[in-house]
Amino acid sequence: MGHTHAMTGAIAWLGLAPGLAALPMVMESSRFIETGIMAGALGPSELVAGAIVCAGAAMLPDLDHPSATIAQTFGPVTWMLSKAVNWLGGGHRGATHSLAFAVAMGLGAHWLAGTYPLGRAIMVVLLIGLALRAIGVGIPGNKMGSALVNIGLTAGLYAVFLSQGVGYAWLGLAVGIGCLIHVVGDCMTERGCPVLWPLSVKFLLPWKIGIKTGRKFEQKILAPLLSIAIVGLLFVRLGPV
Repeated sequence: MGHTHAMTGAIAWLGLAPGLAALPMVMESSRFIETGIMAGALGPSELVAGAIVCAGAAMLPDLDHPSATIAQTFGPVTWMLSKAVNWLGGGHRGATHSLAFAVAMGLGAHWLAGTYPLGRAIMVVLLIGLALRAIGVGIPGNKMGSALVNIGLTAGLYAVFLSQGVGYAWLGLAVGIGCLIHVVGDCMTERGCPVLWPLSVKFLLPWKIGIKTGRKFEQKILAPLLSIAIVGLLFVRLGPV
């Protein structure tokens, strides 16, 4: 479900980003030009912003599902886009649920971040909105009210990022990780995913032990565990040493 994908996206970012950022030349930043590597480049603001953006990016593979959370987030626009992606990708859990899609989205976001500041800003805002929608921020039973709450919180968070001087050299990394963790999650369900698309073979857990999407385990057990993991990782990354 959407909230599971979003939370696992945030967990993946908080768990993996500091280590990946320490690799030589993964990202670029004038603040760390003297060393040429990104060790320590992710400050608290970038880490939190990346977790939210990665949570939103973890929804992108479901653009191939017209009934999914992402397809309903921005009304007819995302619904029509979802219908087009569904057709082009060969249906739900087709091309968008693959390693190729995750890499393409990550590279595309990295190019956008360094080439078109306005496009980068639009992408960041949309991903923040997706993350908030996925975790259920809004007013139950009130679509218009929920939309207004989402818009307000999205604008507020982006304004905070601007005030903190958050840079976005990591945007491609966050988007790629988010898309990939979505695919990994869906490989743990009964249907699996064509990870090596265009090859049709699907990767899934053996012995029919895959998670049944939307059942009690995901909502009553898995969701609380993921929430605890996010809080724990935030404490580890941002808490006093």
